[in-house]
Amino acid sequence: MPRFLHVADVHLGFDRYDNKRRTMDFFYAFQDALERYAIANPVDFVLIVGDLFEHRNIQPNILNQAQVCLQALKDAGIPVLAIEGNHDNRPYGARTSWLRYLADWEMLKLLEPGDISAGEPFYFPWDEDAKRGGYIDLDCGVRVLGSAWYGAMAPQAIAQTAEAIQALPPGPNATVMMFHHGLEGQIARYQGALRYKDLLPLKEAGVDYLALGHIHKNYTYGDWIFNPGSIEANSVEEVDFDRGVYLVDLDGATIQAELKSDYVQRPVVRLRCKVTESDEAEQVLETARSVVQSAIERQAVRPEEEPVVELRIGGYLGFNRLDLDTRQLQAELKELSQALILLLKFEAEQREYTTQVTEGSDRQTIEREVFLDLLAANATYRKQSTALAQGLIDLKDLQLSDRPETELYSFVETLLAGESAATDEGTANDPMDEPELN
Repeated sequence: MPRFLHVADVHLGFDRYDNKRRTMDFFYAFQDALERYAIANPVDFVLIVGDLFEHRNIQPNILNQAQVCLQALKDAGIPVLAIEGNHDNRPYGARTSWLRYLADWEMLKLLEPGDISAGEPFYFPWDEDAKRGGYIDLDCGVRVLGSAWYGAMAPQAIAQTAEAIQALPPGPNATVMMFHHGLEGQIARYQGALRYKDLLPLKEAGVDYLALGHIHKNYTYGDWIFNPGSIEANSVEEVDFDRGVYLVDLDGATIQAELKSDYVQRPVVRLRCKVTESDEAEQVLETARSVVQSAIERQAVRPEEEPVVELRIGGYLGFNRLDLDTRQLQAELKELSQALILLLKFEAEQREYTTQVTEGSDRQTIEREVFLDLLAANATYRKQSTALAQGLIDLKDLQLSDRPETELYSFVETLLAGESAATDEGTANDPMDEPELN
């Protein structure tokens, strides 16, 4: 019974957070997944269904990571069959790529359609001497077909591919095809996904197992479409996805595909907290610290694992956001959690207070309402906004009357002293609600 490992979206060289250790995580995950599920109990072959690399142009150390993993498979006698994805495909007009380089050095077999414009057939069998071909018939009784990255032209390419498959000579009983594209309805905000009926011609042409890549979330469809998701989380949003590699057994017409995700991966933790308009800046800081500390105490965050941590702060602010040093807060939380990367997403907003001013209102009324709106938006001054608004109007009148600066300063001190006393009294009589924690 043929057995193979279906891998996609490895993204070696991932550098989104400009952190070398995070980049290494993708190598360690790939290496460990291969060791556990392809080498320890040898499979007949391994599929890499696009995006082995994060970028088309890679650094020598990233190429070395790929070679280390592929050499281990080669030493174990396990063939690797691959296609290009949108991240690592050759630019239009280019004749080579890093996957082509690996194929030339016999580290993998890059299965891709022929150049029809040059007189080549769409599909021709893998040639070990030329190290080229669009499909291969393996000794284990499986025919594996390759493809290219088609982008928006995928529906038209599928029709052409299906016709080419039907024209192939008879082969093994089981046919597997690699195709780097996404199926609609699997994730939000993804334009250009294929409909099921777009892919159906491939099934009708004889494809028993359609191995997809591109979408970083695991899904299956119709008992013949399989997408394992990415090896590692490429963003914090992906931590909520099932992801991994497929270990597949082909037993005649029966497909047994088991998603495997028990391999080395760095923990990614998403935390939330909500602040209210009654919170002052220091209370917001303390709320954020408390959420992270609570996550540590319940072991959702394990500092010894140096996780990637995201904290989103939502709700409404009762003060100017510039009064909050978010950079210092981020540094504090990173130290507290011992996170490799601490992402602080500050999404709390300042509520707009807009008092309706009736048509024909006099200047002083308009000024008072403007002052009231500004003061009500700040938690420090909200309770005394009426008195302070009148005080600001009086202060303006004093200044327009050319009163000396000493008198103006004295007026402000008296005004603020009265506000402070009233606030203290209000706090004693009316305790502030606790901030909401999630």
